[in-house]
Amino acid sequence: MVQINWKQFYRSVFALVVPLAIQNLINVGVTASDVIMLGKVGEKVLSGASLAGQIQFIMTLIFMGITSGATVLTAQYWGKKDIRTIEKVLGIGLSSGLVTAFVFAAAALLIPELLMHIYTSDPVVIEEGVKYLKIVGCSYLFMAFTQVYLNIMRSIERVLIATIVYAISLLNNICFNAVLIFGLFGFPAMGIKGAAIATLTSRILEALIVLWYAYVRNKTVRIRIRDLYKIDRVLFKDYLVYSMPVVLNELMWGLGSSANTAVIGHLGSAAVAANSVAQVARQLATVVVFGVAHATAIYLGKTIGERRMEEAKAYAKRFLWLSMILGFIGGLLILVSAPIANSALALTEEAKSYLRFMLFVMSYFTFAQAINGTLVIGVFRSGGDTKFGLVMDVSTMWGFSILLGAIAAFYFHASVFVVYFLLMSDELVKVPLTIKRYVSYKWLKDVTRDMEGIEGSGT
Repeated sequence: MVQINWKQFYRSVFALVVPLAIQNLINVGVTASDVIMLGKVGEKVLSGASLAGQIQFIMTLIFMGITSGATVLTAQYWGKKDIRTIEKVLGIGLSSGLVTAFVFAAAALLIPELLMHIYTSDPVVIEEGVKYLKIVGCSYLFMAFTQVYLNIMRSIERVLIATIVYAISLLNNICFNAVLIFGLFGFPAMGIKGAAIATLTSRILEALIVLWYAYVRNKTVRIRIRDLYKIDRVLFKDYLVYSMPVVLNELMWGLGSSANTAVIGHLGSAAVAANSVAQVARQLATVVVFGVAHATAIYLGKTIGERRMEEAKAYAKRFLWLSMILGFIGGLLILVSAPIANSALALTEEAKSYLRFMLFVMSYFTFAQAINGTLVIGVFRSGGDTKFGLVMDVSTMWGFSILLGAIAAFYFHASVFVVYFLLMSDELVKVPLTIKRYVSYKWLKDVTRDMEGIEGSGT
């Protein structure tokens, strides 16, 4: 029986979770500030920004896949204190992120109308979304550098810098939003264009702070330009093995979420506006949960890298229970806040009726997502078990919830309530599958190589 100092465990976890939760809260705050302020302008404007944001959402999920795959390696190599290999993984991650961002930026700037037509046929909503995309698309390369770097830094327990960067960015976004959307201090009222410019300035500011930190403050893991193009073949193979399932997983999940939004988009602007609010509520309710999920990946990855397997099993169980408690609290908060959300926003009565139901659905969706998120993002990926999440998401989202929701919407012409319930059913279906995988311990693996197994790891 392994003796564990649980007080030390909770102190260490607390030191990780708090900054991570604050980061999640801040990131949601950026979206929430756009929703609240644009909601004051009008339903069509809010819908345009929400649907245009789906392009960035998919891209961000690919970034998450790139970095999550990288952190499978970096967290375990951090346990081994192999800094040079971590730097090489960082180089691979940055290169992959920048290439991805370039493709998305080109699409947003060159074919914004086509992208908007995917999500809606409303000409006014499309027009507003195009305005937003043509400006925000310029921010994607800055986002790639910032998010990839900070996410990989989190895997080696450098979590505070991301909190500082995103806090400054949030304040910048709120201030510029207020000034440019509503035309304060003599500036013209720019509406959705103002929100887009505020987002762009925030992303540039984030990148500048990260550059300063990477080259001035961070003396442990450095960005080496040669690592961006001179790739270690053995390490790259490992990276592909563990990252590609995560990239595909995040992409399929993101495309699934985007497909949900597209289905809802064709049900009218009232449904779109209500869903944009419901999604923000869900994100707010899960900020601590996903902080726990990412802390799980960091803590367990390091423990497995140190080859303390029995301790890793015990830690995983504690993380699971913690996520369940926090998921229940998050769902309860959504139910309590529902009346406040309905009264605060300038929505039509139709949109408000949709919102009441959507928030109810989100209350139990949050609990299920807390369990699945901690197990898939945290526990399974910490041990290199990245393929399971891909198989599960493809089967439950595309083979179940999206399929049923689309059939209900376009074939049976079911109500918004029925369609939404079906579209949001996948997390409940996943729960027994993730629990079964967890108790099998098939996820518990050391994926590192000895230093001599990596070309030039000491150089």
